[in-house]
Amino acid sequence: MGFGICLKVWGDYACFTRPEMKVERVSYDVMTPSAARGILEAIYWKPAICWKIDRIHVMNRIAYDNIRRNEVLGKIPAAKVKSALKGKDVQLYQDSNEARVQRASLLLRDVCYCIEAHFELTEKAGPDDTPEKHYNIALRRMRRGQCFHHPYLGCREFPARFELIEGTVPPSCHTGERDLGFMLYDIDFADDMRPVFFRARMVDGVIDVRECLGAGGVS
Repeated sequence: MGFGICLKVWGDYACFTRPEMKVERVSYDVMTPSAARGILEAIYWKPAICWKIDRIHVMNRIAYDNIRRNEVLGKIPAAKVKSALKGKDVQLYQDSNEARVQRASLLLRDVCYCIEAHFELTEKAGPDDTPEKHYNIALRRMRRGQCFHHPYLGCREFPARFELIEGTVPPSCHTGERDLGFMLYDIDFADDMRPVFFRARMVDGVIDVRECLGAGGVS
């Protein structure tokens, strides 16, 4: 077990997309561990450390909004970008109506979470990479609101605000036990980007990720 932190994150909207819904974006009921790790890495990431999510506290009630957004079917080819960098006159936009499509999204509204996590040293850690060093740097960046890139809640268009919790975690508005079904835990990049799922269970607003993983809910 490494040094632990507790970070409060919140925002107006969030979308933690269910992969089984294919084209239409439908969010999970709560934040996924991989999304929580992405927020921490946006604030402080080094090859020498690896963030591990312990618990996710769901502070606000779960509410949804159904919206429609204009999206594009493809992206500008890299060859065109390279040609533009060389000074050639190329089209760096998509002006065809066929390239645009309107899709529905089921989003979470007015979200707030408290992320309990710790980090562990990786095999890339050097002799100067001590847990105390990285822990103090991470705390300093969280207190000052610093980040490498702005953290977001599932999609980049939904920015996340954050602050370090240095005392007791406030109580959640949720009570009782709720089975959230199978949820994406993370992507195993070492195994051909294999998605890893686990059976999520929320008790009094808290998802104990370690307990869910230990219960044999990983697939």
